[in-house]
Amino acid sequence: MKYGPMKEFYQRYDGGMMRGSGLCIRQEMIHEKGSFVMPFDLNKTLHAFTKSESGGTQSVVVRDASDADLSLIRMHLQMEVQNFSAGNFSDPTQLHGEDMPGVSTLTQNFKKMTVTYRELSNGAAIDFQSTDAETIAAIHAWFDAQLSDHGSDAASQ
Repeated sequence: MKYGPMKEFYQRYDGGMMRGSGLCIRQEMIHEKGSFVMPFDLNKTLHAFTKSESGGTQSVVVRDASDADLSLIRMHLQMEVQNFSAGNFSDPTQLHGEDMPGVSTLTQNFKKMTVTYRELSNGAAIDFQSTDAETIAAIHAWFDAQLSDHGSDAASQ
């Protein structure tokens, strides 16, 4: 695997407990770059990550139903389900870097998981399911890295 500029950051990544201004600067950068990958306003939404024994769920929900466009969230997540189902994780790597934990394994093991879309009353969700231990561990590592990168724009459930 070719390592990019984020390798050092992710080598220091320790499950969201990294301290210091470096993490805050990275979270600000991710927040600023988010609009290049996602068509909705990160200030008006929350990314939620829920791990399960067979994978997990990534949801994007509006913080205030009267102040956000649900159609943009739903359209984006439907597109991502198509991409992820084909092993294409280019949107997350464009934002977070190619060295993001779990992405390499998910790209290689995309046929070992199912990726499905669900509408929520306040947004949408992507469910990742697998019976392969390596793939499940990659989903969990990927969720942890996103939680760390998105800071206050994300939550673990």
